[in-house]
Amino acid sequence: MTAVATETAANVTISERAAKRIGTILKSEGEGAMLRISVEGGGCSGFQYKFDVERAKADDDLVIERDSAVVLVDPASVPFLAGSEVDFVDDLIGASFRVVNPNATASCGCGTSFSI
Repeated sequence: MTAVATETAANVTISERAAKRIGTILKSEGEGAMLRISVEGGGCSGFQYKFDVERAKADDDLVIERDSAVVLVDPASVPFLAGSEVDFVDDLIGASFRVVNPNATASCGCGTSFSI
């Protein structure tokens, strides 16, 4: 059974700014597009966040919906993201999604790699 929540699921939060940006991206990708956030080994701190646009979800995916944003998280990544907020920032160094992760004990300067 797929878990579905509005705004938060497994304590993963999608900020209003992130939801707007995700919605814009998904709209440009066409009908049925969803954003997958996953955690993989690698990066300069041991783990890294990965963002992909997908059209299919697995039965055991965590599904988070806010406004026009639909975000998928695979079961292996959920424990690494528990309690996190996905935000979108547009500053002098560029525009990007940022994951504010309370489980991370260290992260790299760019914010895409972390350690636990």
